[in-house]
Amino acid sequence: MAKILDGRSLAKKIREELKLEVQKIKERGIIPSLAVVLVGDNPSSVVYVNMKRKACEEVGISSHLYQLPADSTEKEVVELVRELGARKDITGILVQHPLPPHIDELAVFSQIPLEKDVDGLSPLSLGRLAFGRPVLVSCTALGVLELLKHYQIPIEGKEAVVIGRSIIVGKPVALLLLQANATVTICHSRTQNLWEKTSQADILVVGIGKPEYVRGEHIKEGAVVIDCGYNRPPGANRDVGDVHFPSAQEKASYITPVPGGVGPMTIAMLLKNTIKALEVQL
Repeated sequence: MAKILDGRSLAKKIREELKLEVQKIKERGIIPSLAVVLVGDNPSSVVYVNMKRKACEEVGISSHLYQLPADSTEKEVVELVRELGARKDITGILVQHPLPPHIDELAVFSQIPLEKDVDGLSPLSLGRLAFGRPVLVSCTALGVLELLKHYQIPIEGKEAVVIGRSIIVGKPVALLLLQANATVTICHSRTQNLWEKTSQADILVVGIGKPEYVRGEHIKEGAVVIDCGYNRPPGANRDVGDVHFPSAQEKASYITPVPGGVGPMTIAMLLKNTIKALEVQL
């Protein structure tokens, strides 16, 4: 039976440490601040934004919500982000993903200054990560690596398989694992012989948005399984990950639960990135 990678308890510990750090920063007359841009009123996005703002309040970071109507033009969103980027009282900027389909995310994310890109999604941030010289990195990807580090799980020389190629999870987590000297395979919807590849993974990271897609029979005995998914299947009364937890737990050595695994770590890393952004700017 796999041991649980408890993201909730680790995130709590990190938030407590950050709270003390923020207190020291405020004693210097400096107030860390996060600007959150939300376009539209997608229910999931609203929930995520509220969770992030509550976490900021808990540790003492000032948070400001800038909500635009769903039918806002790309130009309006770009101009807002550009304006926030120029403001000295804003430490970090987060544009809630996904944006409405008529808005080019690349055009918007490109306006976030490198030193304020607390979500690590701008082309410059991702480019620096690819070069091995990141400034701020995807919060979810950082959360995954922080969990592995905290539980002293070896990465160097291990076979790591990442299912998913998004700029939020798949690509940045693959780059971080590569920089930690794992041998990394990225799989996706067009991958042939997917289960053959997952069954060879010492570390399996899943972030594809398909409820309980990966099952125990797809996993190598003793593998470390990191589930980045968060789904509410139609008609279900509970949230599940992209991994079928009961069967995977019987096969893996370590596994993240959903909820309580990667999710809390993502928010903790957002707070950590906001403080780091301030340090970069000072």
